[in-house]
Amino acid sequence: MQYWPRVRARREYPRIRKWANAKDAKLMGFAGYKVGMTHLMVTDNRPNSMTKNAEIFCPVTVIECPPIKTFSIRFYKKTTNGMKAVSEIAAENSNKEIFRRMIQPKKKQEGFNGDYDEVRLVTYTQPNLTGIGKKMPEIFEIAIGGDREHQLKYAKEKLGKEIHVEEVFQEGQKLDIHAVTKGKGFQGPVKRFGIHLRSHKSEKSVRNPGSLGAWRGQGHMMYRVAHAGKMGYHTRTEYNKMLIKIGKKAEEINAKGGYIRYGTVKNPYILIKGSIAGSAKRMIRLAAGTRGKQNAEPFPIQYVSLESKQGN
Repeated sequence: MQYWPRVRARREYPRIRKWANAKDAKLMGFAGYKVGMTHLMVTDNRPNSMTKNAEIFCPVTVIECPPIKTFSIRFYKKTTNGMKAVSEIAAENSNKEIFRRMIQPKKKQEGFNGDYDEVRLVTYTQPNLTGIGKKMPEIFEIAIGGDREHQLKYAKEKLGKEIHVEEVFQEGQKLDIHAVTKGKGFQGPVKRFGIHLRSHKSEKSVRNPGSLGAWRGQGHMMYRVAHAGKMGYHTRTEYNKMLIKIGKKAEEINAKGGYIRYGTVKNPYILIKGSIAGSAKRMIRLAAGTRGKQNAEPFPIQYVSLESKQGN
């Protein structure tokens, strides 16, 4: 019951419901495309670690982060039913690819003089800069730090312009990773819910839930019974993942022969400690950590594995 209902995501990239608080006016999130995994040899600089000052193995996920562009400024007002959008100002120089995703607005508002409580930026990705063979961008909203006056000033400066990942995050920062997991298709209850195998002497199936008894005594099958069904493609969040490196030169991370199901990196990239949800080429949303973990010094990198990932 930890994750219930186990429904599939509505779309390939998630929304973010909670943003971190910040005093400075800057974006609180970014987005990139999952490339794959490699490993590093780093010097452990954690003060209380048992392997302090030793070289350790560190698996990392590579995320390609081409610059994102801002589409509009959105104004919000607090109401008894939560935050409600009251106005929006669109940029005039948006990429033509964005209208593959949405209908081009006929009227463009030049300014907003009403009352508002918060300002956010509506941004979109530029997948045509990567080699994943995709043109249609993803559109999403990102919060801005600071008070509302500084939020509006920052939003006006960035309207219609590109924003790079190094402007938003720094090495050693703890991030929240929002992504949609891989789809696993139709799976049985053993794989889907982790129930135990029945005895080999059971009269029917070994991999079924078995006698349900009281679970169907109400005249219907209770929804908590582990049954077969569609598995995966769920929206999930991982908290406090360390950002080890922000790189600008793609040749520093491209493996021999390219990454499986992705190819080669062509844009700035980041390295996240450990694995993250999602398949290759899937858009991953990154946000500043919301659970109060202090940022740390990034690991000094001694070696980056660029060996072939093709299994040769």
